[in-house]
Amino acid sequence: MNPPSLNPCQGDTIAYFSMEIALEPGMPTYSGGLGMLAGDTVRSAADLRVPMVAVTLVHRRGYFRQHLDPSGWQTEEEVAWEVAKFCQELPERVQVSIEGRAVHIRAWQYIVTGISGHVLPIILLDADLPENADWDRTLTHYLYGGDSHYRLCQEIILGMGGVRMLRALGYQQVRRFHLNEGHAALLGVELLDERARSFNRAVFNTEDVQAVREQCVFTTHTPVPAGHDKFPLDHVAHVLDRSDLFTMSEVFCCADELNMTYLALNLCHYVNGVAKKHAEVSRQMLIPHDGLHHYQIDSITNGVHLGTWTAPSFVQLFDRHIPGWRTDNASLRSALRIPKEEIWRAHQAAKARAIDEVNRRTNAHFDPEVFTIGFARRATSYKRADLILTDPARLREIATCQGRLQIIYAGKAHPCDEAGKKIIQQIYQMRDSLRPEVLVVYLENYDWELGRLLTAGVDLWLNTPLPPMEASGTSGMKAALNGVPSLSVLDGWWIEGCIEGFTGWSIDDTVKDPAASLYHQLENVILPLYHYERNHFIRVMRHAIALNASHFNTQRMVGEYTVKAYFE
Repeated sequence: MNPPSLNPCQGDTIAYFSMEIALEPGMPTYSGGLGMLAGDTVRSAADLRVPMVAVTLVHRRGYFRQHLDPSGWQTEEEVAWEVAKFCQELPERVQVSIEGRAVHIRAWQYIVTGISGHVLPIILLDADLPENADWDRTLTHYLYGGDSHYRLCQEIILGMGGVRMLRALGYQQVRRFHLNEGHAALLGVELLDERARSFNRAVFNTEDVQAVREQCVFTTHTPVPAGHDKFPLDHVAHVLDRSDLFTMSEVFCCADELNMTYLALNLCHYVNGVAKKHAEVSRQMLIPHDGLHHYQIDSITNGVHLGTWTAPSFVQLFDRHIPGWRTDNASLRSALRIPKEEIWRAHQAAKARAIDEVNRRTNAHFDPEVFTIGFARRATSYKRADLILTDPARLREIATCQGRLQIIYAGKAHPCDEAGKKIIQQIYQMRDSLRPEVLVVYLENYDWELGRLLTAGVDLWLNTPLPPMEASGTSGMKAALNGVPSLSVLDGWWIEGCIEGFTGWSIDDTVKDPAASLYHQLENVILPLYHYERNHFIRVMRHAIALNASHFNTQRMVGEYTVKAYFE
């Protein structure tokens, strides 16, 4: 099969670079929120006919498949997949230099087709070629695998190799390069080298830096310093086999290390955080040590692709009452006119699907008539998955007085995150102490398909990050789309999305004991509404759709990127 004609020579092309992109459930090319966001971005870009090409790595062995042993301890195994079943190999080849070795790269193409029929190509870079050394062949195998050396080599392939592959494919005139996180920041160095060579110079200069800045935009997602990739400069010089790179302070601002976030900041003319609060936090955090750089960081709040995350029962509901909602996401404001009983029926159908899957996997005897709370996200300390379990006796008392509770947990810890694994194990081992008033399950191997079931199929979505460490968060947006309100700490997107008592509820994290605030909301507000004022609870569900889903979607988000960053 020949690839569709994509007219790559047009000058308005946006090249979107991301270390991970969730393209479809059978392709384990993502780990979590960043990859899901990237996938939703390209789907909405295709819907909106944005002239975009995306670049990522093929990740032949995936992130990992999670297993929980009888004690709740997480172990991992690789997830091999057949690339050729999903993607078409392209004939072009490029290479990058790593430690003086030529590493050859091929490309696979995956096509995203928008609702209008517009096609958007995804280029997946692959180093698993027989002409490469054995270790080099593994460099595009594992998403976030290996050590920092492995990570640096991957980022060379993504950034520098990605630009070279685009050129080989005919993308000579790219309007903007969009860096989705700092992993691809070395593409800026490649663009600097390209421009210097075009003027027959061996070294880039200040004019080159200014020209490259005009071509590049950068989205930062990480509100904690430890989340930004850093590599010792001597190590970078060795791996790139170059000593000419680090003298220009306009580009390399951090003594003794290459900080990929600062490299991206210095080579991009437009920078944004992924929520209003996150942009504020980033402006405070990303103050360079040399005092020479001053970064303007805008905000474009994340969203979700509504066509991907709407449960079948809600698809039918929206098609019946709001025809055209896929092409005009903002029209979901009209959900306020949908009869409450129809919203409830759609929710009960989605809940039945989720509960059936829980029982199939765990034999936990969950009951679709019992109030069900969902908590599913990466397992790491600052997410505080165990906050609701802080006082088991109090939680059982609430369930005794206000009706039984069911809590569904899911989420993977990074293989190197021992603390995250211990949190999973702790939750796993508390199950017996909470029965029979509170049933708890921890579902293993949280992925795209399970995420679709859970965000649509619980009665309340719980989110308890330690502020201000939540950059944005998107799982609560997916829940809102399906009429599931959130109970969340005011951080990330929820600061913008929470209208107390109308779209959901907040947890007060300014008090000494935020768990007490969580329990108060459950006992005195949410459960009484659910059990005794059901119509009021359904009004909250309806407002979550009309006010949150109509705004916190990638159609609106991509539109903002188009105006602010791509074609400004």
